[in-house]
Amino acid sequence: MLPAPLLRPLRTQCLRRTYAISVAEPKQHPDKRLPRTFSADKQYHYNICTRLLASSLSTPLVFLQHTDFSAPRMIKLRRDITDAARNHTKRQRAMAGLPPLTPTSPEMQDAENQDPTLRAIRTGILGAALRDFEGVDKPSIERMTSSLRGPIAILSLPTFNPPQLSAILRTLEKTVPPKPPKTPDQLKKELDLKNADPATPGRRMKRVREERTPELKVVGVVVEGRVFLKEGGGVREVAGLETLGTLRAQIVGMLSAPAGQLAALLGEASGGRVARTLDGFRKSLEEAQEEEGKKDVEA
Repeated sequence: MLPAPLLRPLRTQCLRRTYAISVAEPKQHPDKRLPRTFSADKQYHYNICTRLLASSLSTPLVFLQHTDFSAPRMIKLRRDITDAARNHTKRQRAMAGLPPLTPTSPEMQDAENQDPTLRAIRTGILGAALRDFEGVDKPSIERMTSSLRGPIAILSLPTFNPPQLSAILRTLEKTVPPKPPKTPDQLKKELDLKNADPATPGRRMKRVREERTPELKVVGVVVEGRVFLKEGGGVREVAGLETLGTLRAQIVGMLSAPAGQLAALLGEASGGRVARTLDGFRKSLEEAQEEEGKKDVEA
């Protein structure tokens, strides 16, 4: 008869359950009532996803895939994102010559209300919200979510501020650096340890908790109904854009350039330069007419 420790069932490795996001239309079973009724908890999360997707029409949403994040580690990640956004605001105010914000100033309270928000999302409910939401490009969403497995988080920004988004992305890379691939020696060592005989035969091996390293992957950005994937460099393109204020200033400069050139021309033509300026215009018109006449003759 085998010893008592060997009669116990062998402990198998626990597999983590992963979920996929399905944007395709669900199958209609004959036994299911339509429309489906959800519980209060699922309806609450569905409304959150719907509001987030509706906000993407004016502000960007960053889709993140996270793995092996504990609750304290997720809290620290949220704090790092908030600090990166506030530090960017401080630098912008310093460059504009504005005074720094104080804890008691009303502008500081407004800045706190406009901090980015990182929210963990239930993948199944997110898929249902994406199916029902009409303001997003469905084929691009399917390409983005086809390879996603596991927990998903969405980072929502209060305004469309590409430099702030770029600062947050740099902070994410520093806070959660990518995990380096395992070397052949490490893989061989793990395999030998797995296949090694127990030190004390007949006894249950001591359970050793595996040290997991958190991983964070930026999947894509959704803004104004368009999807920008990281694989094609779309995320960097969005983060490399200028702010709306800078773009408006560039447009105003382009529109005011002809008026400025005319004003400079009139300034040069003032006084005794009027005759020379008009004579130069006359000569340029005559040369243009002569060139047109030559072209007509050749034709």
